[in-house]
Amino acid sequence: MKKRILLIGYNYFPEPTGIGKYNGEMMGWLAQAGHACSVLTTYPYYPYWKVQEPYANKRFSFTTETQVLDSGASVRVHRVPMYVPEKPSGLKRIIQDFTFTLTAFVRLLGLFTRTKFDCVIVVAPSFQFGLLSVLCKKVWGATFVYHIQDLQIEAARDLRMIRSERAINALFAIEKFIFRQADFITTISGGMVDKVREKANKEVLLFPNWTDVDVFSPSPQRGAIKQSFGFDPTDQVVLYSGAIGEKQGLEVILRVATEFAGQPRVKFLICGSGPYKQKLEELAGELKLENVLFFPLQPSERFNEFLNLADVHLVIQKANASDLVMPSKLTTILSVGGVALITANPGAGLYELVHRNKMGILVEAESLSALSAGLRQALNQDNAEIAANARAYAEQHLSVKSVMNAFAATVLR
Repeated sequence: MKKRILLIGYNYFPEPTGIGKYNGEMMGWLAQAGHACSVLTTYPYYPYWKVQEPYANKRFSFTTETQVLDSGASVRVHRVPMYVPEKPSGLKRIIQDFTFTLTAFVRLLGLFTRTKFDCVIVVAPSFQFGLLSVLCKKVWGATFVYHIQDLQIEAARDLRMIRSERAINALFAIEKFIFRQADFITTISGGMVDKVREKANKEVLLFPNWTDVDVFSPSPQRGAIKQSFGFDPTDQVVLYSGAIGEKQGLEVILRVATEFAGQPRVKFLICGSGPYKQKLEELAGELKLENVLFFPLQPSERFNEFLNLADVHLVIQKANASDLVMPSKLTTILSVGGVALITANPGAGLYELVHRNKMGILVEAESLSALSAGLRQALNQDNAEIAANARAYAEQHLSVKSVMNAFAATVLR
């Protein structure tokens, strides 16, 4: 039976990475499956932390557009204004979340009188957007699906973005209310399923991030690809590609790069955008690191090639984040058969997943010496088995078709 589906979240297409990418692909898949899909979101800003063209001059307005897919299906997109901090901090992120909650509520008031949805999917962060779906459930009788991409409250607490214990407890209380109201709770990794189930005291479903295994695949032409991006075929490229923010702790890449300064064929490439990129560039300049290069986000049509140029992919996270977040970048790394060097500690969900499937090199989080030693190991050993295991895992568990079919069969039945 076809459903009328509304997604609520402040990240959506055409954002090129992260949650916005997955939200766009999810609604595109559901629309192509014949469902009537709408989205309540803001204007694309991530990972640049600035509203992007051609939306910049509309960023203070309420607008509606129709996204037409290649298949001919379409998605109705309602965009609302939101405060976007150029340099996000704990307080600024709270203001950002509040402004979207407020403007999305205003837009919902108009939708309540004109339409009705059978299913409302809310994507956290931000966790309090679940309150909007509680309201939708009361007004429309809609099924409420609460999908958790990031354990936001724990991250804010552990990274000391919010220091008040009273404030943290209040946020957990609101979250528990949302959990009670949700018809389905889903999240993206086994470790997060266990943590959310413990908090919610109800069943939590696994709904992992996916990848297009047909688009992202290993390439035998890696030497030529390296040349096309300005490297020598014999260079060993160590790549970090993704968001450049506080929770990644990316300064450690520069510290490791200093230890490889005497190996001119080892190149460190940092690709992406975010509020800390300028800080990293300045630090690299201070350290006079000639073996570190910074690239902007790569166009989608070249991204498979770009990932294939790397000999080692860095997945850097702080110790207290490795069980709270399943890095979205890891899905495409696995899909191209990349060799991932991952900072995660035993007991963390990310560690256990990678270790169990033998699809990456694991080192202690927040340890310069461990990361340096792991990188030397990765650059000097035969990684064919790791690469093959990575690709096999992506094909078996992370293809968009299999993940979305399982989601639809469970939630939209």
